[in-house]
Amino acid sequence: MGLKIAILGAGNIGGALLGGILKSHLAEPNDVVATDAREERRQELEEKWKVRVLPTSDNRKAVAGRDVVILAVKPNIVPKVVEEIRGVLRENQIVISVAAAVPISFIESVLRKRVALFRVMPNIPVLVEEGATAVSGNQATTPEQRKLVEKIFGTLGAVVFVEESQLDAVTALSGSGPAYIYMVIEALIAGGTKMGLSHAVATTLTEQTVLGAAKLVRETKLHPAVLRDEVTTPGGTTIAAIHELEKHGLRAMLISAVETATLRSKEIAAQIVQNFSPPSAQPGPNPKAKHSRDRSASHPKAKKRSR
Repeated sequence: MGLKIAILGAGNIGGALLGGILKSHLAEPNDVVATDAREERRQELEEKWKVRVLPTSDNRKAVAGRDVVILAVKPNIVPKVVEEIRGVLRENQIVISVAAAVPISFIESVLRKRVALFRVMPNIPVLVEEGATAVSGNQATTPEQRKLVEKIFGTLGAVVFVEESQLDAVTALSGSGPAYIYMVIEALIAGGTKMGLSHAVATTLTEQTVLGAAKLVRETKLHPAVLRDEVTTPGGTTIAAIHELEKHGLRAMLISAVETATLRSKEIAAQIVQNFSPPSAQPGPNPKAKHSRDRSASHPKAKKRSR
């Protein structure tokens, strides 16, 4: 496709995007540049992917002339990075932010120019190309640009488009969701070891059980309750275990977790906007004041008014 791409911030998500873009041949190594603050990380990515990885002090250099600019930095430094690069951004470039909780309107207010801007919420399984990514764009984006963004993130898993107002819920569900599932996996492994299985056997059985269950939901398109009923026999072990889970409120806890994380995402967004104060413009010369000084200078012998 001949795309020229810059990735600002080559941490976990940025590094995963770099790998997905190159492995899918959306861009060639000599057309991709990334930035990162850590020298060892820069060396690691350069050796692995044969691309240029610059220090973050070269963000402007990385962005210049690129078709796509991906902001993969932490939310609290998005304002600083956007301010830094806005002078070299062109209107025909696509800007993609993967920073959680940072609103499109806020980035636009810092950019102060019309560009195609996408806000994207991936999750950590993009590291193994099984991510879940939600995308929302501003009014400057086109259908062709949406397809391109879908291709970029489609190299790393599933992609959906949502209204920006839904991205806090996305953050809570798929963004934070892996942590909930890891807790379930951890608990199932512990249950297996409590009942006499070795840790290695319990781990293998648990990880494959979770992976297989998710794959069945995806491939059959059946409601999870239908699939659950297929495993549940009258008077059997599964219904006894489900009764225990329901008694302790598993479903309610997970629903509340998504709700709580959604509200927290909204709070973080408000804090980012509130804490960032763009530098105020320097006041320009006051022609009236200058005229007043000139008049005073032209009457050096004017007497001061007594007080």
